[in-house]
This record gives sequence, C-alpha cells and structure tokens, in this order.
Amino acid sequence: MQVVGIDHLVLRAVDLERMVRFYGDALGCRVERRRDDLGLVQLRAGRSLIDLVSVDGPLGRVGGAAPGAQGRNLDHFCLRVEPFDEAAIRARLAACGVTAGPLASRYGAEGEGPSLYLDDPEGNVVELKAGATTPASRAG
Repeated sequence: MQVVGIDHLVLRAVDLERMVRFYGDALGCRVERRRDDLGLVQLRAGRSLIDLVSVDGPLGRVGGAAPGAQGRNLDHFCLRVEPFDEAAIRARLAACGVTAGPLASRYGAEGEGPSLYLDDPEGNVVELKAGATTPASRAG
C-alpha cells in the first residue's frame, strides 16, 4: 500500500452555509454533493474533497462539541493551488473579505515552495501552496 494523496478531509462546521460560501467563493471549490439529511456538503478541491459537516446535523452531533478556541478541528491543512499568482490570490480573497498572512517558502509534499496561510470563517487554518521551487527529497 502507498499513500498517493489526500482523498478528503472533514471539517465540522457551526455555520455550514457560511463555510460553503467561503470554500466556494474565496477558494473556488465547487459543491459536488449535498446530503442535507446528514448535514453534509462535499466540495471538490482538485483531486480531493473537503467535506463540511454541520455540528447540528446527524453526523456532526456524533463528534461532540463544536470546534472553537479550546477545541480545534486540526492545526491546518494545505491546498496545492495552480497557478500561484500571489497578487491574484490576495485580490480574490480580499473580494471575499479574507486576508492572508505573509508569503513564505515552506516545505510540502512536492518540496520547498511559496505559500500563504489564512483562516476560514470558523478559525481553521488553510495553507495555499504553490508547486515546489526546490524538489522534495524522496527517501525510502
């Protein structure tokens, strides 16, 4: 068995529709599937999915308390984006009322390359990453 990428990640959401708008409008992920009976919206993120689960829905209630300052869903997740045009990305985010942090070179699956961090409406940290400028060493 070999891991070949991220299939999907699941974020628990307090305001499901606000999160859908953020991932759709600010990041360009389209809604692929809705299961309102479960409180689930699945958005396409390239080859992967971002699943949003309402904390008030049948799936979300199983997960316990809503995410917050003392109980975050995760540290951050990274989305590989193309093209990585910093000015265009910042303009799109600004049009949605979102501000990204400083550009920095960070290591990821493909190697070292530029990226930006931003917060979604419920405090989850999202990293937007370009392709590598220095390839990863693929040991093992």
